[in-house]
Amino acid sequence: MIFDFRLKVFYTVAQKLSFTKAANELFISQPAVTKHINELEQQLGAGLFRRHGNSISLTPAGQVVLKHAQKIFQIYAALENELAQLTNTTGGNLQVGASTTLAQYVLPKILAQFKTAHPGVHLTFVTGNSEQVEQQLIQEKIDIAVVEGISHHPQIMYEPFVKDEIVLVTRSNSKLAKKNEIKPEQLLSLPLILREHGSGTLDVIYKALSGAHIHPKDLHIELQLDSTESIKQYLLYSDCAAFLSIHAVEEELRHNKLSIIDIRGIDISRTFQFITLHGQTSRLTAVFKRFCSSHYNLAL
Repeated sequence: MIFDFRLKVFYTVAQKLSFTKAANELFISQPAVTKHINELEQQLGAGLFRRHGNSISLTPAGQVVLKHAQKIFQIYAALENELAQLTNTTGGNLQVGASTTLAQYVLPKILAQFKTAHPGVHLTFVTGNSEQVEQQLIQEKIDIAVVEGISHHPQIMYEPFVKDEIVLVTRSNSKLAKKNEIKPEQLLSLPLILREHGSGTLDVIYKALSGAHIHPKDLHIELQLDSTESIKQYLLYSDCAAFLSIHAVEEELRHNKLSIIDIRGIDISRTFQFITLHGQTSRLTAVFKRFCSSHYNLAL
């Protein structure tokens, strides 16, 4: 996209309301985020964020800039799409894979926009957990995929796409919802619903908890299910908690169906990654990766 990167930084901070999370998503340092925001504030002659201890909020000026930034990015996306259609020489078959969270909550709108921009490309889309999708790639059944796992097969090249946060959630009117924050050791007493073995989400959760000296065998696991949607529906009728991607629960949080329980000192995040086989990156897969990266924020 042909825009001022400082506006991109502002847009990301405004969405996340966190300098740290914005830095993680943009793959730059937190001081760099602060520098870009300061420069933009100086250029505009107005403060964009209020600082409240460890939290931030938009000023009236920040709200105005956010409103227009959204329109600016939409215009740039439309410009890119129309130019791509005029100059489009991209065609052929592209077989794309995605692990569950990405397939359900991140990629569908991006794929629709990609198809509009590149009508000559015939898209095939397959899904599964991270392990299954990686095996599809190794068997050359797909050309490229986006996964959420932390495995590293020697045949596969991994490239960062975007950052994701995994949060502990429960039904908003459950007894657990009264616990806005818990200590790590209190997690051991909570009934948990987790994803199935082979899930990239589960791998990330176990790795983060192990870093806090919490071992999977000590957790009170009530049930393991093979889809995020199944877990969310189960939560709505139980007094359990579950670790889910923030992307997967945005609607439920907005409508107060689910609530987040913070775990003191534990921040579970991961990087969604593009995967291709070493030595087999084509021009079409490169176009797809570039398109996903430039259109991600607009697709949410």
